[in-house]
Amino acid sequence: MLGATPNVLYKCDMRTNGILDPGIFGPELQLERYAPAPELAHFVDRFWTVRWNLAEPRDSAVLPYPCVNMVIGSHRPGVHGTTRSRFVAKLVGSGWVLGAKFRPAGFRTLSDRPMRALVDCAVPIETMFGVAGSELVRDVRALTAPRAQIARLEEFLRERAPARDADSDQVNAIAELAESDRELGRVAQLAARAGLTVRTLERLFKRHVGLSPKWMLQRFRVQDAAARVAAGDVRAWSGLAHDLGFFDQAHFIRVFKLQVGSTPRRYAAAVTSSQR
Repeated sequence: MLGATPNVLYKCDMRTNGILDPGIFGPELQLERYAPAPELAHFVDRFWTVRWNLAEPRDSAVLPYPCVNMVIGSHRPGVHGTTRSRFVAKLVGSGWVLGAKFRPAGFRTLSDRPMRALVDCAVPIETMFGVAGSELVRDVRALTAPRAQIARLEEFLRERAPARDADSDQVNAIAELAESDRELGRVAQLAARAGLTVRTLERLFKRHVGLSPKWMLQRFRVQDAAARVAAGDVRAWSGLAHDLGFFDQAHFIRVFKLQVGSTPRRYAAAVTSSQR
């Protein structure tokens, strides 16, 4: 039996961290987000859909969260591990995708693959889940309404839902803390707040996320920086670097360029140009 109809969690204009051009969405390119059923919420963060009908090709760039996304649709379907650089979707014509965004430690028990093996990697759903994965992809493609598609995906995940796990819950809670508290710029600070040693924290993240807590902290700070730059809320790069806990301005610029693909100044100019 299909699960209950999902409720809308929030629309794209209410939270733009990770979206490198927040002004890209509109009538021709639409993003919607949906909350998972309560029994899935301990490992699924949300479902999301993107639908487009474009007169001209368009690039949609994001700086992904430290988590796995499972995607079905007409553009780059598959199980996508955490991407360390920006992710650019080159969209043309018309199409759609449906995604399940897992919590940072949410996907580990759904696959026997080490999480590290999924970093910067996409695996076909049919390869990851066999016949059941093929049937899921077929069924979702046959449906047209996003809520019906999500209900089918929820059914698939409900059948495979992992039991609540204390370590997974702890990793997810630590990730939420790292994202929300800008004062936590060092792994040692994060470990202390979590009541763990640095070594234990690193071991948990290696197993459940596939990347280090240091990388996660930097990713959240760069997402924060990009959101502030896009909003025009930056007066001095040195001040922004200090606010986000970077050692100095040069260190901030190096990390930003590595993840976003351009310096903060060039990124600011590109966002300003796209909003005209």
